[in-house]
Amino acid sequence: MTQPVDRTKSLEELDGERWGDPPIDATSLVRTVYEWRRRPIGTLEPHELARLIGQDVGLPWLLPLGVETLREEAEKVAAGGFFDGDLPYAMVTRNPEVWTENPEIAHELKKTVSKLPEMSRYVKQEVDAFLVSLPEDA
Repeated sequence: MTQPVDRTKSLEELDGERWGDPPIDATSLVRTVYEWRRRPIGTLEPHELARLIGQDVGLPWLLPLGVETLREEAEKVAAGGFFDGDLPYAMVTRNPEVWTENPEIAHELKKTVSKLPEMSRYVKQEVDAFLVSLPEDA
């Protein structure tokens, strides 16, 4: 798979872009994204990853982390835990170009989503559309 990323670093450190403070009239989502970009990526919870990925923020670093998190979530559910569909939904609904540019991550995501437990019909439709959109060799 892709090279490991230093989880003690923030997205700002990884991509070298300092966004500064959010605009004064920013929505709560925008303010939150600015805040999460400053946190070490290893501290991001699945719902936070889902929001950042859903906003196309930090994809080179967060998509591999998202796949890993989904694998861990699937194991927890198998042991009787709860599964939240936000992260798989955020990942599989990225622009298809993202997967063309990141075929290794697409392949890993394909393997991972096929192992996920029951999903809501809404999330399952998006997962199925993602799977169909990938080339056969992915």
